[in-house]
Amino acid sequence: MEGYDDLVAEALTRVKEIMPWDLSRALAEGKKPILLDVREAVEFDSLRLPGSINVPRGVLEQSCEWDYDETVPELAASREQEIVVICRSGKRSVLAADMMRRMGFTNVVSLKTGVRGWSDYEQPMTNANGETLDADDGDVLLAPRVRHEQHKPKQT
Repeated sequence: MEGYDDLVAEALTRVKEIMPWDLSRALAEGKKPILLDVREAVEFDSLRLPGSINVPRGVLEQSCEWDYDETVPELAASREQEIVVICRSGKRSVLAADMMRRMGFTNVVSLKTGVRGWSDYEQPMTNANGETLDADDGDVLLAPRVRHEQHKPKQT
């Protein structure tokens, strides 16, 4: 049986990752990839890369295709355009980029370390109101929130 990390590791054999500083440099040079954040809406609203769009992972495939309620025209029309997929830590984005690659997207990469790495690199972030957030805000908003009952039981 494969676990989540196994699925991510397998997808990484097919998906290219870029580091936050590579994306920062590309944006500073005027490149305009689609910044696709696949986190849930509540995560996206609290903290995001400026200019990114939100398509939660659960509706990604339909959002990438025409003729669905979830269709995002910017994605459906962009099979050849550079797309950087973003999540919190870089794992959901790898799975999403792999699925997009399977759907025919030819220039899709995952942001390694996700929004956490972007924040650690002290790059610009905003919230749903367009307010600028700093790295300290990012530390608080991106802190792990694993509850006690979510931890794997200890072996006795």
